[in-house]
Parts: sequence; structure tokens; C-alpha cells
Amino acid sequence: MDAQLIAFTGVAAGMVAMPGADFTVVVRNALVSRRAGVASALGVAGGLLLHTALAVAGVAAVLAAVPALFRALQLLGGAYVLYLGVRSLRSLSGPHTVVEDARSGSARPLRQGFVTNALNPKAPVTFLSLLPQFVPDGSAALPRTLLLALIVVVLALVWFPAVALLVDRLGRWLRRPRAARLVAGVTGTALTVLGVVLLLEPLLALDRGAA
Repeated sequence: MDAQLIAFTGVAAGMVAMPGADFTVVVRNALVSRRAGVASALGVAGGLLLHTALAVAGVAAVLAAVPALFRALQLLGGAYVLYLGVRSLRSLSGPHTVVEDARSGSARPLRQGFVTNALNPKAPVTFLSLLPQFVPDGSAALPRTLLLALIVVVLALVWFPAVALLVDRLGRWLRRPRAARLVAGVTGTALTVLGVVLLLEPLLALDRGAA
């Protein structure tokens, strides 16, 4: 049995399951409908597929080597997460909550899940630094790296749809008007805070560099 492969699977599972913007977006959309939640989960998995492909291709090394490009992507990602959070909070002042908002099929939640994950430049850099550590000496690097990338995507395809389905199962209670407003407020606040943090990080890095 490949001990390194087992160890990587455990590390990758922890990374995928760690609460963050991806998790919050999936929960938010799962409250709209099961289809929206699963679509959002598939979008997140698609973003991870992009990141792992970039890491395998070595493109992530460019992000690490060009701080300006890395920070620009950080700002874009933070702005998008902040936009989702503010949109959720603004829905609380309207006649309906985000849970009742435009049930426009799967395209929008799929796009939200993908963009939220894809605009996180830390992910490909993390994978670029992580994947080589689990390539045994003397083995072909490309097939092994592709296998590790596949494990990450499979874990995401299991975890995020499971989260969406669980939220949907609890939906009868969570979609009650009072509970729906509470959940919309919590997820909106979480996304807003995450967006602000993601925006501040590159700006503070620029200030430290200027000093």
C-alpha cells in the first residue's frame, strides 16, 4: 500500500473540507434549491480542477514569481467574494431573502462556485508546493502528479455535493422565513468578512513592501 498516497489523501481532504468562501457559497446556493447547491459544488470542483491543472503545468510558478500578478488575482477574488456577501446582505432588506431569490436554473450557481474558487490564486501555489512532496524519488513525476491532482478533484466532487445535499435535507427548516433570513445574514456576513480579508491582504502586503 502506498503510504505517501494515503498521507496525501488525508492532507488534501483536510484542505478541501476546510471552511471558507467555497463552503459558504455552496451552503448559500443549496438553500435556494438542491440543484443550485449541487451546481455550485460542481463549480467549486471545476475551479479545483483548473488549479491542479495549472500546478501540473507549472503555470502556478509564474504566479509565485510575479507578485503583481498574484496580488491582482487576489484583489479580483476578494472583490468577487465581497460582492456575493453584500448581495446576500442586501437581500435581507427586500421583500424576500436570497433563499427565495431568482431560481434561474444551474448556470448562475455553477458560475459562482467556479469563479469563487478559480479566483483564489493561493490554491495553485499551494498545490505547486504540495504535490512534489508526494512524488517518490525515482518515479515519473507527471503521471504521479496527475494522480494526486485527480484525488483532489474527486475529494471535492464528494465533499461539496455532500454538503449541498445535507443542507437541502435540512431545507424544510432552513427555508422558513425567519430561519432563512438568519442563514442569509450569517452566510452574507461570512462572505463579506472573507472578501474584506482577501482584499486587505494584498493591500497590506503592498504597504509593507513600500515601507
